[in-house]
Amino acid sequence: MSQSPPAPHAIVDAEKLAALKELAYGASHEINNPLANIAARAQTLLRDEVDPERRRALEAIHLQSLRAHEMISDLMLFARPPQLQLAPVDPAVVVRQVVAQFRQPCHERGLQLSLDAPAACPTVQADANQLAEAVRALVLNAVEAVGVDGRVAVSVRAARSTDPSDAAVAVEIADNGRGLTDREAEHAFDPFFSGREAGRGLGFGLAKCWRIVTAHGGNVQLQSGDKAGAVATLTLPVGATHDLASE
Repeated sequence: MSQSPPAPHAIVDAEKLAALKELAYGASHEINNPLANIAARAQTLLRDEVDPERRRALEAIHLQSLRAHEMISDLMLFARPPQLQLAPVDPAVVVRQVVAQFRQPCHERGLQLSLDAPAACPTVQADANQLAEAVRALVLNAVEAVGVDGRVAVSVRAARSTDPSDAAVAVEIADNGRGLTDREAEHAFDPFFSGREAGRGLGFGLAKCWRIVTAHGGNVQLQSGDKAGAVATLTLPVGATHDLASE
């Protein structure tokens, strides 16, 4: 029995994604070199600068250069992710470690950060470091959305399924920010889309998250909450994974 050819729109989408990845990698590589030079020169000038105003200006240049470098790194990871180093991983352990990194910054901003995770979860085949990066991107997006005096709730649970072969673990990050427009929800994981003008980061971090999660055979969604804010749900299969790094 012959298989039906892929739908024309699916071919176009795949070609667009491939072209986008090549553009992202090439542009990132070219931008990174002068960016590193700017950061290095600012740091060198800081060593001998004694004027307070000039020091503040140079520090701002250095910090913004580092911030831009981090964004470029996210974009390069989206374009060409490293080979996954797979091993049995308890997602609850990874999530607890990530949440711990946000405790102090959230406390300083008067932001409530809660975690509901079981003592142990079914293990998944995953790269623990890359999985942590994906979770970190989702938590950071939520923290940026609520600003100060907001709430971010992180939970880990078994995903509901009637088929044992579809067993999965879900990581949910809910915030009480302003929520998402339909356009933001549709384009949240596009690498060049940003909702920062509305107080939510989106953009490169979530594109990186999507790339990592899909490489693990999982999926990630971002949508408005039932009453307020937004909910990000990262789902990982309990079982085999595939690696998109070679695609």
